[in-house]
Amino acid sequence: MSHPRTRPAIGVVVYFSLTFVLGMYFTFASVQGDYGLFRRIQIDAEARTLTEDLAELDHELAGLRNKTHRLSDAYLDLDLLDEQARDVLGLVRADEIVLR
Repeated sequence: MSHPRTRPAIGVVVYFSLTFVLGMYFTFASVQGDYGLFRRIQIDAEARTLTEDLAELDHELAGLRNKTHRLSDAYLDLDLLDEQARDVLGLVRADEIVLR
């Protein structure tokens, strides 16, 4: 007579254990890994921040280009020239009083 098995074969246990461990590893890697879900969210946040910084720098560059154009030979803004001479060179008129 044959004896009925009461426990599963060792091969089946090893197979399902290995399958479970590999499944857990790939699940963890897809969420936490270098190319995982959390890293993707972090990269998107950095991209938004850098896009905002780029917009600010573009605005600042436009302002500097405007000042450069206003101080060029083709178009000279005398008020801006006077302001820059006072600010950068520290010039004052003879009839002005400087308070510090």
